[in-house]
Amino acid sequence: MGRVTGVAVAPKVCSKTSVAPRRPFEKERLDQELKIVGEYGLRCKKEVWRVKLTLAKLRKAARELLTLEDKDPRRLFEGNAILRRLVRLGVLQEDQMKLDYVLGLKPEDFLERRLQTQVFKAGLAKSVHHARVLIKQRHIRVRKQIVNVPSFIVRLDSAKHINFSINSPLDGGRPGRVARRKAASGGDDE
Repeated sequence: MGRVTGVAVAPKVCSKTSVAPRRPFEKERLDQELKIVGEYGLRCKKEVWRVKLTLAKLRKAARELLTLEDKDPRRLFEGNAILRRLVRLGVLQEDQMKLDYVLGLKPEDFLERRLQTQVFKAGLAKSVHHARVLIKQRHIRVRKQIVNVPSFIVRLDSAKHINFSINSPLDGGRPGRVARRKAASGGDDE
C-alpha cells in the first residue's frame, strides 16, 4: 500500500499526563492523597497525580519567568498569558495577577474547578460521587453542550450555566426505563 498524500493528519501527542511519585510508600503522601481522593470523589490516585503534574508544569514556567527581568518582553507576554488563563479558569482571583501567586497554588485549587465538584456545589447532586455518576450518565450539560467527563475544568463564566441536560429525566425530560415500566404496569410492581 502506498502512502496517502494531500491529507493532513494531526501528529499523535506522546507526552505523559501524569507522573507516579518517586517514593511509592511514603505514609504522609499516601494519607494526603487518600483524603483528596475521598473529598473530591476521584476514581483513583492517577487523577490526583495528573493535577499535580499540571500544577508542576505551571509552577516551573512561572519560576523560569521570575528569573527574567521585570521588563523582559518574554516575561511580560508569557507571564500575562499564564495569569489570564488561570483567572479565566477561576483558579486565581482577579486581584492576584502576579506570577508569585502561581507558585502558591495547590492541587485543591484545580480540583475545585472540576465539573464533578461544581455539580455537587451547585446542589444538582447529593454527593460528589453522585455528581460523578450523573456526569458519566450524560445528565449534565454546560451551556448547551452535554459533558460526560468528570474532570472537565469549568471556566469561571461557564460555572453558572451548569444544569441538567434537556433530555434528562431529572429535569422534566422523558421518564427513565424503570419509571416507564412502572407506569405501564400500574405502579404496583414490587
